[in-house]
Amino acid sequence: MAIVLDFEKPIMEIQNKIDELKKMSEASGLNMESQIETFEKQAEDYKKELYSKLKPSQKLQIARHAERPKFLDYVELMCQDFIELHGDREGMDDRAIIGGLAKINNKPVMIIGIQKGKNTKENLEYNFGMPQPQGYRKALRLMKHANKFNIPVITLIDTPGAYPGIKAEETGQGAAIAVNLREMYKLSVPIIAIITGEGCSGGALGLAVADRVMMLEHAYYTVISPEGCASILWRDAAKFADAAEALKITSKDLLEFNIIDEEIAEPLGGAHTNHAETAENMKSAIIKALDDLSKLPVEKLREERYAKFRAMGRFIEN
Repeated sequence: MAIVLDFEKPIMEIQNKIDELKKMSEASGLNMESQIETFEKQAEDYKKELYSKLKPSQKLQIARHAERPKFLDYVELMCQDFIELHGDREGMDDRAIIGGLAKINNKPVMIIGIQKGKNTKENLEYNFGMPQPQGYRKALRLMKHANKFNIPVITLIDTPGAYPGIKAEETGQGAAIAVNLREMYKLSVPIIAIITGEGCSGGALGLAVADRVMMLEHAYYTVISPEGCASILWRDAAKFADAAEALKITSKDLLEFNIIDEEIAEPLGGAHTNHAETAENMKSAIIKALDDLSKLPVEKLREERYAKFRAMGRFIEN
């Protein structure tokens, strides 16, 4: 049974009426096509209006939807000949970050992403999409491998944040992310990062220093989760909707601030309603970006990448 979000309930009420009319029509033999078409158009119009005016807190719900496509779904739908590469070469293979060689449109890429599970068992395996230091070290190892062989890097990001456990801190969580930030600036190959769902804190940024940073339409990207922000500012996580509004976490806000470069459209209702269409939209954006970036000399590529991030967070001193 499909998961219905709170703000989608009016649509489901209309859909239930449509289903009732269809059953009545079949049982009675009466022709109710005109009534059914009227309700279907009403549902479609309402849905278009609703999804064009979503609040940040509503986009938050869609970004976290349990049926939203995961990293390996996108790999299956976008890539050919994916070969997963394991381990950080220091003793661990963090399953929250998965990566390997693949082809997109017959072009070799190194694709790396944060994986969430589809059920409790998988979420435990993938640590609910919260990478540990070893995951970031694995990702960097794969990026450097790609750099050596002149293969573009694609990262897909969907995380509530890096794992905050004691063991992760003891093994250098902050340092691992910081090293990734520094080393990604130095890569000589094109880097494309896409926020596909949740893009939270340094856990997301550790894979997002890229020449092109993109977001799916209903994803979010923020320095702290709205619940975390509300807990700090108002001592009340229930005020997360106010925090989501203030943090400017949506793709449209971040485009305006030049934090991201492109918004990738999702099917009406969100990526979970049509995995294949979402993947196709992402694939088209990746191919176009790779074509553009491949024309730049290496030094120009690195200069523009560095300048892009240096321009963020500008302030004026009096």
